[in-house]
Amino acid sequence: MAEEFKFQDPGEGIHEAEIHEIRVSEGDSVEEGEILLDAETDKATFELPASFTGTIEQIKVQEGDRAQVGDVLMTYRAKGEQAPTEEKAQPEEEKKTPPAEEISEKKQPKPEQPPQPEKGPVPASPATRRLARELDVNLREVSGSGPGGRVESEDVRAYAEQKKKAPKEEKPPQRAGRFPSEAPPLPDFSQWGVVKTLPFRGIRRRTAERMALAWSQIPHVTHEDVADITELEEFRRQQKATVEAQGGRLSLTVLVMKAAVAALKKFPRFNASLDVESEEIILKEYYHLGIAVDSEQGLIVPVIRDVDRKSLIDLAIELPQLVEQVQSGNIKPETMRGGTFTITNPAPIGGMRFAPIINYPQVAILGMGRARLEPVIQGDREDFTVVPRLRLPLIVAFDHRINDGADAARFARAIVNTLADPEAFMLTV
Repeated sequence: MAEEFKFQDPGEGIHEAEIHEIRVSEGDSVEEGEILLDAETDKATFELPASFTGTIEQIKVQEGDRAQVGDVLMTYRAKGEQAPTEEKAQPEEEKKTPPAEEISEKKQPKPEQPPQPEKGPVPASPATRRLARELDVNLREVSGSGPGGRVESEDVRAYAEQKKKAPKEEKPPQRAGRFPSEAPPLPDFSQWGVVKTLPFRGIRRRTAERMALAWSQIPHVTHEDVADITELEEFRRQQKATVEAQGGRLSLTVLVMKAAVAALKKFPRFNASLDVESEEIILKEYYHLGIAVDSEQGLIVPVIRDVDRKSLIDLAIELPQLVEQVQSGNIKPETMRGGTFTITNPAPIGGMRFAPIINYPQVAILGMGRARLEPVIQGDREDFTVVPRLRLPLIVAFDHRINDGADAARFARAIVNTLADPEAFMLTV
């Protein structure tokens, strides 16, 4: 009898995962501990090993599918168990001639039943499944030409070509002034030139979902200010070697983290979440900062906990380690949970200013622009001088349901004032 291999809770609070890669096929023999699938969740990838030794019978999921804890991923037959036969021999006593009435009923033709869709996955290799997702083809609609109805890559391509040529149903035009509730279908871009498709999945898909959620739920407002960090940069350079000797890197982001926490303590509604159902603002009395990190997989936001309780040296050591874990793909899911406020700094890549999107369910995010030397007028109109000063653009995006523009201006100004005076900075943080 076939047994079920289910998606078990990995023990890190994971409830849902995306099937990233299926490493086995139906009919494969596997040993206990052998990796069956790779799953991806919370922007981290982990392996699912076999908890049995036996033969894979049916694979119930496809690459790109989402599985909940408890879902059946595949069925298997344990080692030493015989495959079920098609029909068991009947005992002699059961092979009696049925009554005439039963024979008469059996001879009556039964009405034809419409074909029912087959349960379980369509027989196809992982490569064919991947191709089907890239071409947006439902494998259940494709007639397989391989052994036992197995769908081959050629079947998927032929179906996709046929689908392109089929006339599309045209919807009546919207009335002027009315907005459609759903996005209209895309045109066939290939009619104007060569196109290429890429699978929209993994981290890219989850980032899109979170951004769409934040943008649809939070009324974003952006406030900008500029911090004079001339003296702070001099302080950073003086302490740089000392911090490096202890294995850290005293970056501008580390200094801004400390200044941001000082401002969050003064303005706690920026370190909060809004519970719409209970109509309550949840003020968090802990300061776990998410730091947006660029990686080959996409944007990932690890969380540094208790920033208020850690020294500059502690943060200068921990932040580069987290960045390395993200870029090497070794970040753990729990490291990306529980953030109360986020800082994003794309300035090393380029650009001047930008409008960051809040990391839901947080209510604010701080963006750092590129610091540069600018001419600044000091004095008054009768007596002034023009001096070069290093100035850092700061952008605060906030949830207007919880904070007003004046609140954001005061919050940003608190960060600016802390960064402008290194002596006050050391006393504040």
